[in-house]
Amino acid sequence: MRSGVRAPAYGRDRGRQVSFAIVFIAFGAFLSSAGAQNQCKKPLYLTFDTGHMAVAPLVAEVLARQQVRVTFFAANERTQEGDGSLGDHWAPWWRARAAEGHEFASHTWDHTYWRADMGPAHTPSFRVRPSAGPRAGQDFVLTASDYCAEITRASDRLKQVTGKAPLPLFRAPGGKTSPQLLASARACGYAHVGWSPAGFLGDELPSEISSNTALLNKALRDVRSGDILLAHLGIWSRKDPWAPAVLEPMIVGLKERGFCFRTLREHPDYAPLVGR
Repeated sequence: MRSGVRAPAYGRDRGRQVSFAIVFIAFGAFLSSAGAQNQCKKPLYLTFDTGHMAVAPLVAEVLARQQVRVTFFAANERTQEGDGSLGDHWAPWWRARAAEGHEFASHTWDHTYWRADMGPAHTPSFRVRPSAGPRAGQDFVLTASDYCAEITRASDRLKQVTGKAPLPLFRAPGGKTSPQLLASARACGYAHVGWSPAGFLGDELPSEISSNTALLNKALRDVRSGDILLAHLGIWSRKDPWAPAVLEPMIVGLKERGFCFRTLREHPDYAPLVGR
């Protein structure tokens, strides 16, 4: 077409109609996708604590294949390979999980177990025993500020290796806490997350007593909507690893029962704390 010659009106109208149609179709696809996200009537919240990490690559494969997003609670634990679960060796693994849309939170830096309250309520302190780090297996006392630093150190490392801000949540190793410990953690900005009774998936139980088949059947039978589920990225003492043997059949079976999986960012108890 020569410069300065206008296109016929019907051509311009046709172009606008096509453009409007494309926008309409795209908007419809967006609404459909958003609707599918909001149609989760029976949510479950699968969470993983760190472990020896040998099964971590296989766990990631299952989650990607099943399109399930989870929340990882991470400490710098001893691993079968590398320099700790939050060390440089595993940093690319964590970055890849962030890119897939998973969420992260602290499990304390040295996987530090609470043992007892030691100080008065106005100056709390706690007897603790870490299972990792230079003082693994030793009992000693941390002030409330020191304990908060334990939580924050893992959270800061997660942000460094993933490039994503962790949730303002933490899970105490073993789920062992006290009201005073929880109050101290809240004061420095962290809410504690445990797990539901049926959400204890049993991957840390002896395989001689609790077989993978029995644990799978129990999960499929007992899990209920809204439950927070707990598993680990490898348990040293279990001879017949739970993950990934049980993980994928469990996810498939729960989906078949109408369940869907969400991260703790979407949990009604924690969403007001973490934002959307």
